[in-house]
Amino acid sequence: MNTIKQLLFNRFKTISLLTIAISLSIILLMIRMKLTHSFFYLFLVWNLFLAVIPFAITTYLASIPKLNKYTMFLWFGGWLLFLPNAPYIITDLLHLRISNTSLLWLDVLVINAFALNGLILFYYSLLEMKTILSRYLNDKKLRLLIVTIPFISGFGVYLGRFLRYNSWGILSNPKYLFVDILNIAIQPFENKEAWLFTLLFGAFLSIGFWMFQTFINSKQN
Repeated sequence: MNTIKQLLFNRFKTISLLTIAISLSIILLMIRMKLTHSFFYLFLVWNLFLAVIPFAITTYLASIPKLNKYTMFLWFGGWLLFLPNAPYIITDLLHLRISNTSLLWLDVLVINAFALNGLILFYYSLLEMKTILSRYLNDKKLRLLIVTIPFISGFGVYLGRFLRYNSWGILSNPKYLFVDILNIAIQPFENKEAWLFTLLFGAFLSIGFWMFQTFINSKQN
């Protein structure tokens, strides 16, 4: 209990701002539901909940003393498994293709509000994990890992959006998931879209993280 209290106290400003931003997204969704009499975009709430999980993990890890390497490895694996859920919300913009409401602008606003929260949670969590991992890795290995993670997340988003796997797929359908990943890896020319999406989405996340990190560092200095 004391750990949780200390965690909330240290991160009060960040958590408060995120709570306000998430609440605004939900309010926009409720307005959309009221005006259109449709619950179509209610899934965004679940997607945003999944996006909060990696942020919650790194927030917790940052509040406790240094763990042994094996425990940290397990935490890192769980965090990385859920991390793609945060930027995944961006791809929910694809649902605009089937929007049949006259309030299309409101649909755009709603999805972008949730997607922006997902991106912020992604960047905050990745920045926090970078700080945590600095206790275990040297600078060279840490930089290499942090550069790689956005592309791993991009591939995770592809698996979720186009192959319809979720974070529990590694437990519920590990055989099929492994086969699909292996096919994409060894047959790149037959899976050009997977590679193109992974590289472009990963680059998008990388540039965004670099900007986010630079902004945070400049504010702290």
